[in-house]
Amino acid sequence: MHEGAQSHRQILENIAHRAMIRYGLAPEFPRAAIEEARRATPAGPDDPAVRDARGLLWSSIDNDDSRDLDQLSVAEPLDGGRTRLLVAIADVDASVAAGSACDDHARTNTTSVYTPAKVFPMLPERFSTDLTSLGEGDDRLAVVVEMTVDRDGAVEASDLFRAVVTNKARLTYDEVGAWLLDTGALPSHANAIPGLAEVLRLQDTAAQAMRQRRHAHGALTLETLQPRPVFAGDDIADLRTDTKNRAKELIEDLMIAANTATAGRLERDGFASIRRVLGAPRRWDRIVALAEPFGERLPEVPDAAALDAFLLRRRAADPLRFQDLSLSIVKMLGSGEYAVESPGQPLSGHFGLAVTDYTHSTAPNRRFPDLITQRLVKAAIAGAPPPYDRATLTALALHCTVQEDQAAKVERQVRKSAAALFLQSRIGERFHAIVTGASEKGTWVRTLGTAVEGRLVKGFAGLDVGDRVDVRLTAADVDRGFIDFARA
Repeated sequence: MHEGAQSHRQILENIAHRAMIRYGLAPEFPRAAIEEARRATPAGPDDPAVRDARGLLWSSIDNDDSRDLDQLSVAEPLDGGRTRLLVAIADVDASVAAGSACDDHARTNTTSVYTPAKVFPMLPERFSTDLTSLGEGDDRLAVVVEMTVDRDGAVEASDLFRAVVTNKARLTYDEVGAWLLDTGALPSHANAIPGLAEVLRLQDTAAQAMRQRRHAHGALTLETLQPRPVFAGDDIADLRTDTKNRAKELIEDLMIAANTATAGRLERDGFASIRRVLGAPRRWDRIVALAEPFGERLPEVPDAAALDAFLLRRRAADPLRFQDLSLSIVKMLGSGEYAVESPGQPLSGHFGLAVTDYTHSTAPNRRFPDLITQRLVKAAIAGAPPPYDRATLTALALHCTVQEDQAAKVERQVRKSAAALFLQSRIGERFHAIVTGASEKGTWVRTLGTAVEGRLVKGFAGLDVGDRVDVRLTAADVDRGFIDFARA
């Protein structure tokens, strides 16, 4: 039982802390790492080849509450409708040395863990939200990915170099997304910077062209609902669902392009590297069977373009249930994983993104594989030998895959507990809902509006996926994150 005096935030922090330990993650930094971070000072250029790129109109676009800013972007027009795109990635390696106490902790967890009540950062906040975060107005070291993109979204050429950069404007997804669709204004501090609006529009145009090109090659259109607690003080006041918008798409497309360019550079330099891969679905027959009730016949062998065309038709025909269809497809696609690719020995690529050469490189503050990749890239730029051999990379790839999956379990557990916590005072209330799962294992419903999923424990006879039903909340177990409904 929970103490009545505890706030919602404290209850969820305790659940998260226990879950971290249960799944083999370290919720606290060791004393040596804390002391290391306390003594740290801003890293300056350590090589005359580091360029000065502070004069460019860099900006960041991220969540409203993000403080660990890993990347900036900027664009310039070229002749023939081409665009010069640049993505600056925080040079975390310049401050966090391999083998240091902070690096050892990062290697243990391999990722930051984001729960509704608390973020468990991979690196101490002295680094992740300060010295290695690309905060507005701060001069910071970065690894820059430079790409030339033609009017059709093809990357004609790319290069990587080290530079000093300055974030001219810290922006958020919601405000930029609304502005790009002409339903909101650009924030005044950004609007006051001459030329920044044009640079943002140019980035969006190039990103949309790259997106269209990827989807033409089979990148999948998927949308899943993710209820997020909204706190008033330390208690949950509401649940809201995160949805994609134009600004999120912009950053997603730039990051995919930057990750692909980075993988290509390491390949050209003869470096083995960690790639993010998602092979063709092993459960493709289940996906084919899923499409049949909709009157759709998918090919017998995995075909990303055919699957995406099916998804687009379903989104247009039934937008209410598209998120549930997306979730089913995501589960059948399986989880991505980290694997080592050696030059001349290509991996399967990423089925969902429709790219063949793909690594994780754009978030070194919060993902250890990205920090590993950054160290490899910096060695390649400097003409130095790789800092990791293939055997070490192979062991790290496996470890990072396992720990990332464990972190996802923690995040999912705390999200479910947050939903139960929000609903526990509403036992007996009625909700409009839609059936999202019906099998021998049980019947599941998602409430409309709050988008909370729970098990229908009574009155489920005769119901099938997609049916609308009124339900009554009967139980909300906060510790386990279980929510039960009965048919009303």
